[in-house]
Amino acid sequence: MSDTVSNESGDSGPQFLGQQTPLPASPEKAVLDYVPNPRPDALYLTRFAAPEFTSLCPVTGQPDFAHLVLDYAPGETIVESKSLKLFLGSFRNHNGFHEDVTVGIGQRLAEEMKPRWLRIGGYWYPRGGIPIDVFWQTGAPPEGLWVPDQGVQSYRGRG
Repeated sequence: MSDTVSNESGDSGPQFLGQQTPLPASPEKAVLDYVPNPRPDALYLTRFAAPEFTSLCPVTGQPDFAHLVLDYAPGETIVESKSLKLFLGSFRNHNGFHEDVTVGIGQRLAEEMKPRWLRIGGYWYPRGGIPIDVFWQTGAPPEGLWVPDQGVQSYRGRG
């Protein structure tokens, strides 16, 4: 296996590491970098948590806040974490319903990275007095994969 993997733009290797990089203007303009899985023969789970994720309500334009948890079992590649951070940050100016945002993130990563398995949990803070949690996964986890609970409690207010 090569030491580099082409990213969406066709360049080799991570393009953001060690660079001052502004947030992309939109999720569509964000480039996700992928690098070779250092343990392609091992079945393991990688977890990213974004406890301060924000996007915008498509109706009011007001910010929506979520705690996102992304779990995946890598295939041939892994997502480079700085590019993932920039991609998630690009949602700060993106209008989208909770369902669209959560599922869209999971689908884009699954389509581009081609993991063995992926799931995303979007634990959204209340909008209009109702918290909305959104979950999506590519299918059943591979046999033998340890999949811990995502560890995020349902919203309970101050109590």
